[in-house]
Amino acid sequence: MYDFDMIVIGSGPSGRRAAVQSAKIGKSVLVIEKGRRVGGVSVHTGTIPSKTLRETVLNLSGWRERGFYGRSYRVKHDIGAGDLMSRLHKTLDHEVEVLEHQFARNGVKNARGEARFTDPHTIEVTNDDGDVDVFTAAHVLIACGTRPFRPDYVPFNGMTVFDSDEIVDLPKLPRSLAVIGAGVIGVEYATIFSALDVAVTLIEPRSSFLDFIDKELIDEFVHELRDRNVGLRLGSAVTSIELDGDERPVCKLADGRTVQSDMLLFAAGRVGATDRLNLDAAGLAVDHRGRIAVEPKTLQTNVPHIYAAGDVIGFPSLASTSMEQGRVAACHAFGLEPPPPPEFFPYGIYSVPEMSTVGMSEEEVRRREIPYECGIARFRETSRGHIMGLNNGMMKMIFSVKTRRLLGVHIVGEGATELIHIGQAVLNLKGTIDYFIENTFNYPTLAEAYKIAGLDAWNRLPRV
Repeated sequence: MYDFDMIVIGSGPSGRRAAVQSAKIGKSVLVIEKGRRVGGVSVHTGTIPSKTLRETVLNLSGWRERGFYGRSYRVKHDIGAGDLMSRLHKTLDHEVEVLEHQFARNGVKNARGEARFTDPHTIEVTNDDGDVDVFTAAHVLIACGTRPFRPDYVPFNGMTVFDSDEIVDLPKLPRSLAVIGAGVIGVEYATIFSALDVAVTLIEPRSSFLDFIDKELIDEFVHELRDRNVGLRLGSAVTSIELDGDERPVCKLADGRTVQSDMLLFAAGRVGATDRLNLDAAGLAVDHRGRIAVEPKTLQTNVPHIYAAGDVIGFPSLASTSMEQGRVAACHAFGLEPPPPPEFFPYGIYSVPEMSTVGMSEEEVRRREIPYECGIARFRETSRGHIMGLNNGMMKMIFSVKTRRLLGVHIVGEGATELIHIGQAVLNLKGTIDYFIENTFNYPTLAEAYKIAGLDAWNRLPRV
């Protein structure tokens, strides 16, 4: 009756996982990708490029060794945009090859071009030459992702004013950079360029940022940014952006201040890439940001055989959660019951220093009126921290006074996104403070911070 059991629009994290999951249970699958190569935003302009750029910057700048050798230490002097792009392209080529091989060995078909619904089961695909192919499917997953929000008042030119997709193709390194938007993307790029000793100013209209992160962690993070002379303009909306005679952006703020820089990155939000899908023909609608509403447990839209997953459905917009969403959608479409998702999953912010968190923040524990106690460990308190030359970095753990169970783990500093998984495991297994007190950790490691923070909390807990 249909050409395919499943058509997936987009080959990002959710799309690839749904396609492979469907194929592994014997279903015929077509992935439609409008980009030149598979991988979606995650591989080509988002997750992988930004994290590769970060790692390249930390290596070439000698950032991790400056605790020993001083702030002027560099592995490579005169770092240029070409140095950053070289490693980036190698990484992207590898990611695409892995994905193409994964599709090939699972029998997933590909179609390159722009997808458009003509009815709820039928999709047209138009390639670069204007040729149109028509495919039908019993089920459809919309995994088209998002694109940067580009308001009219921002004079994007691809040379001195960029959005968050364009910044990965930077033509040259600036001496100064203004970043508008202190969300995850803005904070990551602001701190990456700061690690290159670029003078960075971070502009955010709200008086705070990353509000889903524990406030004490953000305070620690902000202290380090100020120590590096990163300019923070919080609580100041941008009223206008102009280009001077040298095409340098000049931002005027509502508080009367002006920020002039060599380059500007506008990273204030993203919108769903749904405007050209002709969703009306499928009986679907989107919100003001182009996002599609779904049933949280099944990922179904209001049209039962059409699913949506990944960034196009909104928060949390993480590559890790998007992958799981794609798998859950595919399983539900074909009558499989995936295991229930864990109660807690980690967030990772690949800033410099990186941050990661799992479970409840102290603010959330207070709102729930749970009696609690915290334990703190500084990375400089560990032998491994001394070996690595770490002057900063901390771990915060929150425990219930009544049950002694772990409620949340929050880390800022080197290796935070790797270390968090120990806390994630204990949290989802409903472990208590006793795990950290009684168990042995490799020595010397940064993971010892779990024991230090556990003991710190234990010393504060009331004795039974």
